[in-house]
Amino acid sequence: MSKTKEQIVADIEAGRTSLGIEYGSTRVKAVLDDADNEPIAIGTFDWENSLVDGYWTYSEDEIFEGLKTCYASLKADVEAKYGVTLKKLGALGISAMMHGYLPFDADGKLLVPFRTWRNTTTTEAAHELSRLFAFHTPERWSVSHIYQAVLNGEEHVPNIDFFTTLAGFVHWRLTGEKVLSIGDASGMFPIDSVTLDYDAAKIAQFDELVASKGVEWKIEDLLPRVLVAGDVAGHLTEEGARLLDPSGDLEAGCPLCPPEGDAGTGMIATNSIAQRTGNVSAGTSVFSMIVLEHALKDATAEEIDLVTTPVGDPVAMVHCNNCTSDINDWVNLLADFADTMGVPVNKGDIYTKLFNAALTGDKDAGGLVSIPFISGETVMGVQTGFPMVVRKQNANFSIANFMRMNIMAAFGALAAGNEALRAEDVKIDKLYGHGGIFKTPKVAQSLLAAALEAPVTVMATAGEGGAWGQAVAASYMATKEEGESLADFLDNKVFADMEGTTVEPDEADVEGYRAFLDAFKKVNEAEKAAEAQLV
Repeated sequence: MSKTKEQIVADIEAGRTSLGIEYGSTRVKAVLDDADNEPIAIGTFDWENSLVDGYWTYSEDEIFEGLKTCYASLKADVEAKYGVTLKKLGALGISAMMHGYLPFDADGKLLVPFRTWRNTTTTEAAHELSRLFAFHTPERWSVSHIYQAVLNGEEHVPNIDFFTTLAGFVHWRLTGEKVLSIGDASGMFPIDSVTLDYDAAKIAQFDELVASKGVEWKIEDLLPRVLVAGDVAGHLTEEGARLLDPSGDLEAGCPLCPPEGDAGTGMIATNSIAQRTGNVSAGTSVFSMIVLEHALKDATAEEIDLVTTPVGDPVAMVHCNNCTSDINDWVNLLADFADTMGVPVNKGDIYTKLFNAALTGDKDAGGLVSIPFISGETVMGVQTGFPMVVRKQNANFSIANFMRMNIMAAFGALAAGNEALRAEDVKIDKLYGHGGIFKTPKVAQSLLAAALEAPVTVMATAGEGGAWGQAVAASYMATKEEGESLADFLDNKVFADMEGTTVEPDEADVEGYRAFLDAFKKVNEAEKAAEAQLV
């Protein structure tokens, strides 16, 4: 049952709240929950990565401008809705896009600009590490970035004292603690799910490898300390409080949960941390996370990343760099067309009408195929993206098919990657979707169900995404009972009464998507040819 305004005000003033802040690829979002884990206020900051000197990056100034602006937006939302000033937090958590590379010297100085997950500049390192570990090590992973810097002989390498992810960096600045949730850590370096720490054998292999290149440091001395969900990961310092709220209203001292990656917060936000459950997070990138009930026969499969849940259980992750960006570009173009015709249209209405039109299109999108790769897509063997639309001469070129094509293509690389999981006989009982693409009811949800041939559930909180998931993680840390697992906390205290909508895969949609995926793979060969000619 929803609380009254007076009850929410009482929670805010008493500090019976939890705040999650997540750095996404295009938006920094803050969600404040009340004592019952219900969202009561939000704040946002829009940003975009930049291509600087061949690397996709966000500047250090942008990172902290995003933090304080996002918090200021949340604080203003609290004041507007409830007439009180936000001064006290019960718990706080930072999450962010996984992977990437942020190296620091002994004085805490960032040695090179943040290299994000989006970069495909570590191919040589990733391939060599995959062979060394007999374990698929993706280009995005932090260990691939640091080893590529070693291979390139980069000037900063001898001076590295610490490296971490974006979530780990912001958490460090707020608390002084160099720590990371096991979920985010599993995108830095391979994890041992038994010891709940970095894989000791692979640590030794890596140390020996870089020593042969003349490197004097050891990787274990540079990595953040690994924590699991429920651990207290530090407290908000006075300096951290001023970073969040330069006005001075925010009190220091609240506990922080382990900084998490967007994959882990997505799992929490969708209650998909049990075996044979999974979730799909769809935004600028898209990835599926399936919690495994048995080890994979092939740990070297390039389509599958082996990471962990926030409590350390093994997860098969299929990560694709591209999802909604191309759709957004087409919507922007159509909005420009409307403006040119003197009939300006609300962009939200464009999304809603086009998405709903997609449901009326041909099951296979009528012979239309798009490749939505704005950046490289490793799953499909593409290093540099060139978005393209291909249609047969006799294609049914309608707006319904055009939009259906775009949504199906957004899941194309994901569907191709998940074929490797079916080959491993990985079973999926429940699959949850979250992210902005699911806001229009049942459209992207039904097409994802067809793409992955599994039922897809979207919860009422799907649009809140990872920021809400990290607020829940912070609440679990602060309020859990003795011996209460994260799974029990989610089942009994967060999702017990939450409504969701489940769509079963429609047989005709599945057949249509199979035909589309076959064409998608063939057109991807043209994408590779374009890359060979144009790069």
